[in-house]
Amino acid sequence: MNFTLSNSTALIGLACLLTSSVALAADRPVTMADIENLERQLAELKARFMTQNSEPKAAAPVAKSTPQNDPVKPPTEPSTTLQTYATIRPTFGVINQDDASNWDVRDALSHAGIKVTHEFMPGWQAELHGEWGIDLANEGNFGKSRRAYTALGTPYGRFGIGKQRPAQYLFIAEYVDIFNHASSPFAYDPESIFFVDNLVTYRYELGPMTFIAAGQFNGDKGDNQTDLFNTGLSYDNAGLHAAITYQQNDVYDNEQHIGENQLWSGALAYQFTSRFYAAMAYQDKDYQRVGALDSRQGHTFDLSLAYQLAKHYKLKTGYFDFDDGYGSHDPLNQSFDGYNVTLEWLPTPPLRVHLEYLNKSFDNQVDMDSISIGFRYDYKQEWQFD
Repeated sequence: MNFTLSNSTALIGLACLLTSSVALAADRPVTMADIENLERQLAELKARFMTQNSEPKAAAPVAKSTPQNDPVKPPTEPSTTLQTYATIRPTFGVINQDDASNWDVRDALSHAGIKVTHEFMPGWQAELHGEWGIDLANEGNFGKSRRAYTALGTPYGRFGIGKQRPAQYLFIAEYVDIFNHASSPFAYDPESIFFVDNLVTYRYELGPMTFIAAGQFNGDKGDNQTDLFNTGLSYDNAGLHAAITYQQNDVYDNEQHIGENQLWSGALAYQFTSRFYAAMAYQDKDYQRVGALDSRQGHTFDLSLAYQLAKHYKLKTGYFDFDDGYGSHDPLNQSFDGYNVTLEWLPTPPLRVHLEYLNKSFDNQVDMDSISIGFRYDYKQEWQFD
């Protein structure tokens, strides 16, 4: 006969009962109550024995699947994103200059664009981007290009060809460019770059660090080689932006090479709280001219501050200083400094209404100031395709 663990337990219990009964008999005579008690214990032991043998045995544990046993996942499906957008930014105000006041409707760089990105395999993405200005100050004309390029994103960096933003704007000017004005940033604006055509760019991101190198190749104008070179490195983390850039470009006068410009620039921006933002940008510009007769040294400085007054109101202010390197009494001098103050009302995310005061003090020209009001309405729509 085969004995299980339950059988053995039952027999051991029975032996214990018999032993206790014998011990009891040795001390005193066995009574009818002792017999009834023994029968009751035997019945309970039998019932327990039957219950244990009727329970099903526990199933063997199932081994966890290992990665090599998992089914192979299909490759990621190619995906395409189509984005269309537009922003309309009319302004109306008065400009006071040379004892005259001029009222005018102006435009604060209204534009519209389309952008398509297509991820055709993991880590590889094709990009098409076109953007054109809308000049509300001149009959609402549409068509002057701002961006027109195609780019290829790879695990080794992003390569782009066409009219694009250079590192000089992306790393330096963009962080102080927070105002509702076509000339902002005010010191950066007069002799610095915003969009560059015939541009070849390379961009690589590694954690919080971003590197950009760009060159303009406009063979039928100016130099037969590179007309402009711009590179920079930025650090972005936890609301902090810090960047440094270098730019070199050739300068021509009626196809005659007259020298070059060199710029070393730096920018620092920080979102102190959800309500307070500050940024500053500086450029040291070296105007190198053939023969060194007209060579000079200039700079630009922009400081921008923004503070959220209430849920729908924001206060922005800035200080700027532009020096083109000419003497204060030189008739070619166009240096200036100044400040501006803007109050914004944002009743809904796409709409911005602003009131701005702007003041410019020139070294060798007539000072000016202006007061303007304006609207900015932004539209954006995005579609995903597999």
